[in-house]
Amino acid sequence: MRRTGTGTYARGVRFLRERRWVVAQIGFWSVLETGQTFLTGYALAHALDDGFLAGRGAVGLGWLLAAAGGVLVAAYGTGQVFRAVARLVEPMRDALVRHVVARGIEEADSAAVSRLTQQVETARDTFAGLVMVSRSFVFTAVGALIGLSTLAPLLVLVVAPPLVAGVALFVLTLRPLARRQEDYLAADEAIAAELGTVCPGLRDVTAAGAEEPTAAAVEDRLTAEYETSRTLARWSVVRIASLALGGQLPIVLLLATGPWLLSHGVSAGELVGALTYVTQALLPALHNLVHGLGSAGTRLVVILRRLVPEGTGEPGGSLPLPEAGADAGASLTKAPTEPTEPIDPTEPTDPARPIDPTGPTGPTGPTGLIEPADPTPPPALHLTSVTFAYGPHAEPVIRDLDLVLPRGGHLAVVGPSGVGKSTLAGLVAGMLAPGSGSVRVAGRDARDGGAVARRVLIPQEAYVFSGTLGENLRYLRPDPVADAELLDAAHTVGLGPLAERVGGLGARLDPTALSAGERQLIALTRAYVAHAELAVLDEATCHLDPEAESRAERAFAARPGGTLVVVAHRISSARRADRVLVLDGPRTDCGRHGELLERSELYRDLAGNWDPQAVSQPVLP
Repeated sequence: MRRTGTGTYARGVRFLRERRWVVAQIGFWSVLETGQTFLTGYALAHALDDGFLAGRGAVGLGWLLAAAGGVLVAAYGTGQVFRAVARLVEPMRDALVRHVVARGIEEADSAAVSRLTQQVETARDTFAGLVMVSRSFVFTAVGALIGLSTLAPLLVLVVAPPLVAGVALFVLTLRPLARRQEDYLAADEAIAAELGTVCPGLRDVTAAGAEEPTAAAVEDRLTAEYETSRTLARWSVVRIASLALGGQLPIVLLLATGPWLLSHGVSAGELVGALTYVTQALLPALHNLVHGLGSAGTRLVVILRRLVPEGTGEPGGSLPLPEAGADAGASLTKAPTEPTEPIDPTEPTDPARPIDPTGPTGPTGPTGLIEPADPTPPPALHLTSVTFAYGPHAEPVIRDLDLVLPRGGHLAVVGPSGVGKSTLAGLVAGMLAPGSGSVRVAGRDARDGGAVARRVLIPQEAYVFSGTLGENLRYLRPDPVADAELLDAAHTVGLGPLAERVGGLGARLDPTALSAGERQLIALTRAYVAHAELAVLDEATCHLDPEAESRAERAFAARPGGTLVVVAHRISSARRADRVLVLDGPRTDCGRHGELLERSELYRDLAGNWDPQAVSQPVLP
């Protein structure tokens, strides 16, 4: 049995209680709708009894004009309600965004983009709709019942019991509907996960003759989703029954008891007014409530339980954003600095395999390089027999890779498209988990909090949010940063001319008005200011000219104690590095630029494509 979401409901109540003043404003402006609902039937009843049926047309028109005036006043109130609802909904959206971003960074959540672009916006729109529908029903029902009791108390006795029974039946279906909705969503996600595993490995399935068991597994997922959809449909029928009981049965009762009501002092105008209350006010309001709260409400509960799982902290409490809707900037995973855990020198190692970009002497393995003799302090980056594949049946992109990068090292990673360069960057950044082996940053597992604070990944597509230039550059630093330090970093990386052109650190940026190269310079400077020990540039300078690229890479390489890994797209990046890692499947190699030109055919081809004279010309410092 699934949990009923009490934690989600409790959080919702607490959220509304903390914003009771906004809720009170919504209630105040909604009172105007109560008055309009009241006049809808009351004015019509008196227009008939005191006006048209009595032969006084002017009086009847006067009551109708009063009802029309109530509509205009209610329209003004509705406009004010929308403004108040925005003050309630937007803080919830911002809190969810903060929580999703924090969770995505801390847990390397691969679904964070979907949650930000779809689920958060769906939750925001759904919550706004629920607030409007719920308060509309409450105030409409109050206005209609007051009107009925004012016209004739007998009318309340006819209309109120089925209305209350219908609403009660609907409320009883909410939790079962929410559970069935969540079961259906879970079944749909299971199908997506199954297909995501099967589709990339279809060739392997065919080669292994596993078509039948694979098809059976997929069929089981489809059957489970079908059964949950049927259960959800059965509960939806109960929801429709509550609408018939609470909204349509009162109409039948008013018509059936009409002669009896007329014989007990209810006038014709009052009976018409009662029918108007039910058909023009109560029935539409209940219809909106049942379909809005029944579908959207259960969907909102399900989405919130996925965005903020029960047992976690309150949404948005762990990571502030510079602005609502702003991009999260470069991919730095931040956490409080922890003491470095040294590598145990007694831990068994294989000195013949790890790649050491500093090139010490000693026994060599398949790549020709060995592990440093002194394992303390731990290296900046240490990969041990790392294998990674996109799916359990897919061909590994990286297989049995060993790598040791000491502190202060400068490594360039090269290889043809699709060989795994960005995958390696994702593994180092902790965004991907290896299928086997380990990735350690400064002695910590790459996905551990101790490693998180020591690295920064600058991706090819740089992200700039619509704040000031200073806010963009400070974003990855938890402590205050002086303007002088920002300007010094900007000039060091090469952002100085752009900073002057836009108007300095206080100038507000429009990301859409910046070129791809300008956004990369801002992201590079932001990462430089972060002071992370390990910087990974995943083609982060591809939109810069060679001179700007050289300046930025040299700035990162010159940081005291800083370690740099560059996924290179120009031969000049490889020339500047201490060592070059050539990813080529089982023929992966590592060495200096000149050494690789002599012994690696792939590297010679890459160098020749980058620079037609790279092989024939001497390597210049």
